[in-house]
Amino acid sequence: QMQPVESGGGLGQPGGSLRLSCATSGPIFNSRAMGWFRQIPGKEREFVAAISWSPRSEYYDDSVKGRFTISRDNAKNTVHLQMHSLKPEDTGVYYCAVARPYTTSSRHEADYDSWGQGTQVTVSS
Repeated sequence: QMQPVESGGGLGQPGGSLRLSCATSGPIFNSRAMGWFRQIPGKEREFVAAISWSPRSEYYDDSVKGRFTISRDNAKNTVHLQMHSLKPEDTGVYYCAVARPYTTSSRHEADYDSWGQGTQVTVSS
């Protein structure tokens, strides 16, 4: 199956914003929950946010709740992660992931079966 492809990473300033996107193929995207994870230097990969297919619901890690928003554009088979109020501790490689069939939005890596290559986000002044 087609691997999801992330884009939109780069350098952001503390307090600033960045928007990540993840594109997949239609057969993968349809009916699947989608998630974003990140790997911060020196730490294991961790959950950031997830969005279900139907009914639409969003799920965030406490560290990003109120600052990040996950959304999906079904017509374009794309999921986005809008990041506001960036902090230096948000620096890391961000990965998009496609959930296994019939899995709702989850924070557990084992519930995802297709991963992107990752995109670097660096928050620094």
